[in-house]
Amino acid sequence: MASIAEQVETGELTVRVGSVRWTVCAMLFAATTINYMDRQVIAILKPTLEQSIGMSEVAYGYVVGAFQISYALGLLAAGRLVDKVGTRFGYAAIMALWSLSAMGHALANSAVAFGVARFSLGIGESGNFPAAIKAVAEWFPRGERSLAVGLFNSGAMVGAVLAPLAVPWVAIHLGWHAAFLTTGIFSVLWIVWWLPHYRRPQEHPKLGKAEREYILDGAVKEQEPSMPWTALLKYRQTWAFAMGKFLTDPIWWFYLFWLPSYFSTRFHLSLLHLGMPLILVYSASAIGSVSGGWLPALFRKFGWSPARARLSAMFCCACLVLPIVLVNYVQSQWQAIALLGLAAGAHCGWSANILSMPADMFPQSAVGSVTGIGGMAGSVGGMIFATVAGYILEWTHNYASLFVVAAYAYLVSFVLIFMLARGLGKVEFARQLRHQN
Repeated sequence: MASIAEQVETGELTVRVGSVRWTVCAMLFAATTINYMDRQVIAILKPTLEQSIGMSEVAYGYVVGAFQISYALGLLAAGRLVDKVGTRFGYAAIMALWSLSAMGHALANSAVAFGVARFSLGIGESGNFPAAIKAVAEWFPRGERSLAVGLFNSGAMVGAVLAPLAVPWVAIHLGWHAAFLTTGIFSVLWIVWWLPHYRRPQEHPKLGKAEREYILDGAVKEQEPSMPWTALLKYRQTWAFAMGKFLTDPIWWFYLFWLPSYFSTRFHLSLLHLGMPLILVYSASAIGSVSGGWLPALFRKFGWSPARARLSAMFCCACLVLPIVLVNYVQSQWQAIALLGLAAGAHCGWSANILSMPADMFPQSAVGSVTGIGGMAGSVGGMIFATVAGYILEWTHNYASLFVVAAYAYLVSFVLIFMLARGLGKVEFARQLRHQN
């Protein structure tokens, strides 16, 4: 007999199960918004920093690379930390660390100092997605996970929209140092909101019986013993997720850290006029994140399996990125915004689904660790891409080759995931351990 979650998902059972889990999703959304506001400040201020401290393209590439490598290293520890100490306290500690690091940028006055500040920020920010994915795995049945991930992941785009609204005004009126201090108060307020209100479904005092059963019905089947992250490397599913992140995460980092500079140099926009193009692109990203997360649920209504629905959604997103190859050849700023908005939205739809893969394929005890491994791979790819991009732009002053890579990375990634994960099959540690014994 189908589980309660499966009956609700396929429409066989219609029941009001409550909405506490969506309040949890709102907290994850807010944290991700703050996370991306913090990391986006330096990209918006890049033209200003080039003038004020003489930061070159190569130096900027190294500064971004410092963030990427520390983000990669931090992901391994962050994923394990969340698996060990729990989502509630782990997430609060992670938020406090990255916020202090973000505000520390105000003390930097050279490319080297910014590199040190970005390295510290990367360690702190690395914990956001392992903690959020862990919370989704705890609070959402499988059929709702990609939608929940898409919703909280859209906070990244909201943060990327809010940053160009706030940062230029603060920088112009109070100086660029003050711009790095703007999000500190939001972090404090979030921690005050999170700690009293987050609990696991088994312990949450306001969770109704129907919603608890709906959440835990599928989760009971996923209780498996914990495994060290090094042991996770023997599974094809881990490598499928990691390779997908390695190839596609760098494209999003490229959009975040270089789009302000692209619009500034290509269309000669000042700091005051950078906001609107970035707001439009990142608004499209938010729409893509939610839409991409919703696609598997739509496909499931056609009777497709969860794996087929997930892979089909990812393939659709990979195809929608392809027109980005044309962006360097358009003459209109609005044409560029349209192409970049489509590509960024498709990326975020892709991201909502690939971030759901660990919860689809692994027990809850390993979700944080697998997410950390994949995130580390994505950050290593981002570090390599950022360093190469810095040299390419310093030598050629042309973005064409970088956008070609951005166009085809997703299809290559899809093929590798399809070959390695083989239908996104579920890993069962208990069966593996019994077999070994």
